[in-house]
Amino acid sequence: MAEFSFIDRYCFGLGSKHPDTILSVGDDAAIVSVPEGFELAISVDTMVEGTHFFKGLAPELLAHKILAVNLSDMAAMGARPKWATVAMCLPELDQEWFGAFSDTMNKVANQYGVQIIGGDTTQGPRVLSLTIMGLLPKGAAMTRSGAEAGDKLYCSGNIGDAALALTRLQGEQTLTDDVFDAVLSVLHTPTPQVALGQRLLGYASACLDLSDGLIGDSTHIAKLSDVSIEIDVEKLPLSDAYRRYLSQGGLARYAITGGDDYQLLFTANQEKEAALKAISKDLGVKITEIGRVVSRADKDVVLLEEGNPIDIEFKAYQHFT
Repeated sequence: MAEFSFIDRYCFGLGSKHPDTILSVGDDAAIVSVPEGFELAISVDTMVEGTHFFKGLAPELLAHKILAVNLSDMAAMGARPKWATVAMCLPELDQEWFGAFSDTMNKVANQYGVQIIGGDTTQGPRVLSLTIMGLLPKGAAMTRSGAEAGDKLYCSGNIGDAALALTRLQGEQTLTDDVFDAVLSVLHTPTPQVALGQRLLGYASACLDLSDGLIGDSTHIAKLSDVSIEIDVEKLPLSDAYRRYLSQGGLARYAITGGDDYQLLFTANQEKEAALKAISKDLGVKITEIGRVVSRADKDVVLLEEGNPIDIEFKAYQHFT
C-alpha cells in the first residue's frame, strides 16, 4: 500500500472532534481557533528506537507512550490538551503495525479529549515524534520558576516503578516476576496526570512532570526558581511492588534517581495544604508531601534521611554525552 493510501486509511478521524478545529488532516497545515481569554501551550517529544524504546516493542505500547508523555507535559503546565500532530520515520509501511498503532492512538486520544490534526510519514530508522497543543487561561500557566522559600514539595502517585522495570530489561537487576509484572506497565503505559494538572492551577507555585528523575527534576525547579530543595527520602511514595523489591534487599536509589514516572512534582504554599487534600480526594489521586523549599544554598537539592543529609551518586541522562 502506498504512503497516501496509508494516510487515508489510518490517519483520518483520530481522537476527539472539536468545534474550534477549523481544518484538520488533509491539507498542508491544520488550522485551529484559540478561544478568547486563552493561550496555546505547545510541547513536542521524540522517541528513537534503541534510545527511548527497545527494538520490536509493540506498536500499541509505542502509540500509548508517545501520546502519554506529551499529555504529561500539558498536565505539568495545567493545560487542557486539545490537538496533536504525529510524525513517524518508519523502516517500512507495515499494515498490521500501522493499524495497531493507529487504533491505540485513537483510543488514548479520545480518552483525553485530543484530536489528531496532522502529521508526516517518511522512511528510515524507526523514530516517533508528537507535538501536542493545549489551552490555558491567559497568564495562569504553572512553570518551573515560581517556587519560593517556605513552600512545601509534593509528588503525585508513586515513583520509581518505571526505572525499576528498566533495570531488569537492561539486565542490571534481577526482579521477581510479581514485582516485574507490576512495574512494567508503568514504564510502557504511563498514566499522565492531566486532570490533576488542571486542578492545580492557582494552587501550585511551580510544577513539572517527573521524566528525568526526582533529583534531576527537582534541580530544574531549584535552578529556575533560585531556591534550594530538601527532600525527605523516607516520605517518597512507593508502590507495593517497589516495597516488595526493597524487602528482598533491593535499592531505594531507583525511586530517587530514575525517570519515566510522568507524575507531577510541584511546590505550593503551606496554606494550600487543605485544598490539596480536597483535590486529592476528589480526583482519587495520591498527593504526598516529600520535602520543602528553602532559601538558596550551596546545593540545588539536598537529600535527607530522618533529618540527616545523605549522598547518592547521580548523573542525569543527557543526549550527546
